[in-house]
Amino acid sequence: MRAAFFVSLLILLAGEGSRAEDARPRPLMKDFIGLNVHTVKFKPELYAPVTRVLRNYHPIKWDFGDDTSAGTTFPFAANRVNWAQLYGSWKTAGYRTHASLIFGDIAPGVWKNVERDAGAYGLAFAKAFGPSAKEPLLEAVEIGNEPGKYDDATYRKLFEAMARGVRAGDPRLRIATCAANLGPSGRYSKSVDCVAGLDALWDIVNIHCYAETEPWPTWRRSFPEDPATKFVENVGHVLKWRDEHAPTKEVWVTEFGYDASTKPPPATGDFAKWQGSTEQQQAMWSVRSFLLLARLGVDRAHLYFFNDSDEPHVHGSSGITRNFEPKPAFHALAWLQRSLGEYRFARVDREDADECYAYEFTHASQSAKRAWAVWRPSGAPRVVRLFNDPLRVVRAERMPLVAGDAEQVEVRQEIEGYMAVEASERPVIIWLEKP
Repeated sequence: MRAAFFVSLLILLAGEGSRAEDARPRPLMKDFIGLNVHTVKFKPELYAPVTRVLRNYHPIKWDFGDDTSAGTTFPFAANRVNWAQLYGSWKTAGYRTHASLIFGDIAPGVWKNVERDAGAYGLAFAKAFGPSAKEPLLEAVEIGNEPGKYDDATYRKLFEAMARGVRAGDPRLRIATCAANLGPSGRYSKSVDCVAGLDALWDIVNIHCYAETEPWPTWRRSFPEDPATKFVENVGHVLKWRDEHAPTKEVWVTEFGYDASTKPPPATGDFAKWQGSTEQQQAMWSVRSFLLLARLGVDRAHLYFFNDSDEPHVHGSSGITRNFEPKPAFHALAWLQRSLGEYRFARVDREDADECYAYEFTHASQSAKRAWAVWRPSGAPRVVRLFNDPLRVVRAERMPLVAGDAEQVEVRQEIEGYMAVEASERPVIIWLEKP
């Protein structure tokens, strides 16, 4: 019953997204696979194998201190962080970056004048760091991360003022909403209705989506294909809304991810019943989430988080490194990047919860090259048969969990244009070429 429902849901979403898929070019995976980072803690040389696309949590309170009306001194923050040096070092290392301008630590009543101060900040920030600056460093800004302390009217007022400032400072600097949702605003997101009528002031609708099957007190997460998480369903709803109401805008999933701690939860307190994932699950589910989001038609996705200190609570162990030592998820994502970075999603070959998923990707510049990602959402490994005529198998690898070369996988070429491969919860990538 559950599998049948899920297959039906995917067919429905495929139909809803087909028009957008035909009209919108799919991004290359190297421009799609993103990572959430935090300012001076990020080590650009370490994460280069995993991503070239960063989302930075940029605290605007750093820039003007305790007085929202204080003028900025860019490229320096009020606390003397040199943003030009920081963002410049990331650019030199080959990254593309956008900033999530966070103000959750500023109570709404602290602003001296929301419209004036937010507008002045947006203007100065865009002039200093946007694509038209003398040294362009950022390609987009989000106006807020999860501004739950702000009521809808105040957030709209702040958003409009800051967005107008950004547009005046650099029209080429793209603007994203804070974490958004359909329907009424929630604790961690604002309704898309908050920016209704302000279409000229934003370019990207930004959503956070975690594959969670239970809220407090367990916060239990599951594999992203599991319909109980509504991961696919919720993203599909936003894409459908975009196609109907804002077809020229992009959709970015700027937060998704999985906690994986080696420690048990505390005996008492808020997280006593918290349930984490294993490190292998974090690796598998992170890779498969990127594949699913690319298939659905999301324009960019950022995994949460880059590093952790192995704390057993929500978001306390979401890093792909632990104290800057790679976890299995790091090696799995590095493999995904080097395997599919130069490819873009092309089509669904199969989405069968009982058998396997198989997606085809095409190479950016060599039209004869294809790559198929094949996996099972859950269950024991099994051999699956896939029709690949007239393509020729070049090689195949299974997603690794450690550093070094990935495991080579046998793909048997069968008669009548079929190939057979063992599919498991760890994806296999098969490289093929036209003969």
